[in-house]
Amino acid sequence: MTSTADPAQGNHRATYREVLAEPRFRLLFSTRTVAITADALRITTFSVLVFSATGSALLSALAFGIGFIPQLFGSLLLGSLADRLPPRALITGGYALTCAAALLLALVRMPIAASLGVVALVALATPVFHGASSRLVAQSLEGDAYVLGRSLNNIAASGAQLFGLALGGAVVAALGPRRALAVSAALYLGCALAVRIRLPHLRPGEFGGARGDGGAVRASLRGAGLLLRGRTVRRLMLAQWLPPAFVAGAEGLIVAYAGARHFAPGSYAVLMGCLPVGMLVGDLLVGRLLRPLTRERLVVPLIALMGLPLVGFAAEPGVGVSSCLLLLCGFGFAYGLGLQRPFLEALPQDGQGQAFGLLGSGGMTLQGVGPACFGSVAAGIGTGGAMALAGGAAALTAGWILTWQPPSSPVPVPNCSGLGGHRYGG
Repeated sequence: MTSTADPAQGNHRATYREVLAEPRFRLLFSTRTVAITADALRITTFSVLVFSATGSALLSALAFGIGFIPQLFGSLLLGSLADRLPPRALITGGYALTCAAALLLALVRMPIAASLGVVALVALATPVFHGASSRLVAQSLEGDAYVLGRSLNNIAASGAQLFGLALGGAVVAALGPRRALAVSAALYLGCALAVRIRLPHLRPGEFGGARGDGGAVRASLRGAGLLLRGRTVRRLMLAQWLPPAFVAGAEGLIVAYAGARHFAPGSYAVLMGCLPVGMLVGDLLVGRLLRPLTRERLVVPLIALMGLPLVGFAAEPGVGVSSCLLLLCGFGFAYGLGLQRPFLEALPQDGQGQAFGLLGSGGMTLQGVGPACFGSVAAGIGTGGAMALAGGAAALTAGWILTWQPPSSPVPVPNCSGLGGHRYGG
C-alpha cells in the first residue's frame, strides 16, 4: 500500500492556532497538561513520604521510579483495550484511578510494600488510557496539524514537569507530604470531570475502534507481536526510544558529575534545568518554523545534536560549558517531530491506540533503565566518561537511522505487505 497524498499538501505547514482550534484536542491537551503537573507532584511527594518513613535512599528511589517500568507490562497485556473500548470511559477512568490511588496514599497509612504496589498497579493501566487519548488526538488532527499537536504536547509536558517539581517542593514544605498527595488527587479529579463532561461519548464505530475476538490479554499480546514484527513500525519505535534513553542515562549522572567536579551548591539544579529548556526551545522552533519535509530530513542531524554535545563531557567542562552542552542536547529532542507522520502512517487503523500505548510505555521503561546502566559504567570510568559514552551511543543511533534511506530523503514509510490488510511495514 502506498501513499497517494499530494506532496504539496503533505508539505503544508500548520499553525499552533489551527491545532488549538480543534475542541477535542484542546480538551485533551489541557487536561493532560494538568495531569502531568499532578504526576510530578505525586511522584516527588511519594518519594519524600517513603524516605521520611524509612530513611532509605534505595526505597525512596524505588518510589520515584515504580510508576514507570510496569507500564511496559501493562501495554503488552492490556494495550488492546485502547482500541476496543470508547475513549471517554477509558480516559475518565484513568484519571479517576490515579485520583483514587493518590487519595489512598494520602489518607491510609499502609506498609511501604503495599504503597509501592498501589502505584505499580496504576502504572499497569496507564498505557491504556494514554493510548486511547493519543489515538483520539491522531483522529482529530490531520496532516501537519497532528505533528504540531505532538509538539504542543511536548512543550506543555516539559513545562508542566518543571512546574510540578517546583510545586511539589513548595506544597510539601507548606502542607506536608500527605496533604500534598491530596492536592495531586484533586488535580486528577478535575481532569476526570472535565473529560467526562466535555468529551462526547463515541461508540467504537465512531472512533474506529475494533472490539476484536477473544480476551483482552490475548488480543493485546497478539497486537503487540504484530506491531513489533513489522520492520517499519519496529524501526520507528526504536528511533523514538533509544536516543532519549541514552540521554536519560547521562541526565541521571548530572548530580554526581556536579559533586565530583565540586561545583557550587545548587549548580546541579541549573544543569538539570538546561535539558528541558533546550527541549522547549527546540520543539517550538522546529515545530513552528520548519516545513514537514524539512523536519523529516533533519531527523538524523538533530539526533546527532542530542548525542555529540554529551561527548564533550569527556573533557569534564565547568558549569558554563556544561550548561551550553546540555542546552544543545535538549534542542536535539525536536528530532521526534520528524518521525510523527511516518509513524502514524505506518500504523494499522484498528491498532493505533495500542501502538501509542506501547510507544509511550517502552520509552518510559528504557528511560528508567538508562540511568541504571550508565550509572554502573560511571563506577569504572567516571561520570564524565559515562556521560560521553551515552552521547556517543545516541550519535550511533543517528548513524543507524542514516542507513535507512539516502541522506537527502525524508524518513520513509516503505511499501508494506498486508498482514490482514493493514500497514505494518515491510
